[in-house]
Amino acid sequence: MTSSDIPVYKLNDGHVLPQIGLGTYQVRGMQGVDVILSAIQMGYRLIDTSTNYDSEGAVGEAIRRSGIPRSEFYVTSKLPGQYHHREDALKMIEESLLRMGLDYLDLYLIHWPLPKRDNYVEAWTALVEAQKRGLIRSIGVSNFEAEHLDRIIDTTGVVPAVNQNEIHPYWIQENLLKDNQKRGILTEAWSPLGRGSQSLKEDVVATLADKYHKNVGQIILRWHIQRGILPIPKAGTLNHLHENIKLWDFELTQDEVTAINRLTQPDGRVDNQDPNTYEEFN
Repeated sequence: MTSSDIPVYKLNDGHVLPQIGLGTYQVRGMQGVDVILSAIQMGYRLIDTSTNYDSEGAVGEAIRRSGIPRSEFYVTSKLPGQYHHREDALKMIEESLLRMGLDYLDLYLIHWPLPKRDNYVEAWTALVEAQKRGLIRSIGVSNFEAEHLDRIIDTTGVVPAVNQNEIHPYWIQENLLKDNQKRGILTEAWSPLGRGSQSLKEDVVATLADKYHKNVGQIILRWHIQRGILPIPKAGTLNHLHENIKLWDFELTQDEVTAINRLTQPDGRVDNQDPNTYEEFN
């Protein structure tokens, strides 16, 4: 599959993103460069990193080594919680660009709202300013709940283009998905496969994998896309990297999507990272 074969989602600011991205959590150093470069060669163009992942340098180096024009990539990074004050945030955005050797980011997100610290509105004003300066094309958030979204929108009048959240079959986030859609915000999914959780072994997923001659990961990623979600998986092997991008030659029925939805659990989060209480690692 080539990059041109991957459909795109249109954002509320007029920009677009491919319907699947590459996660780079724990993908770092020269080995990380090799993994990201392999992904690029397979057709991935949306690459998701973060200052907290320590993979920004590897992302930038892989892009340079690929020989593919910068304009063909969609690079995302994220603001750590310790830099939520406006001037700190602006300097951190510049620092991320310097680390990657890029002139601009396609998407930049506030990584966590950290409501106990209550500086996320100030952080959002910094992202709005950085977008005006041309440092970022699209701005968004990650792990924001409806009340966090409304507060930054009411304060600035600027609606995030993206909200990246934990979503997988054990934590389907149906209400949050609707909240995002109601505000015209694209939902991205981190840990879209549940970090290899038991959900991959559920009978309904295995049965669908057999029916469509796909692996269980492909079934779940396709489930995300049919819900209007952009999944950001990372892959443990080159084979998984290759398979994760082959999602557009089959389609689940609505009943099958609903059957996977029923796997959701009241306490389905992987690491109990509740955005209302979680204190981000620094």
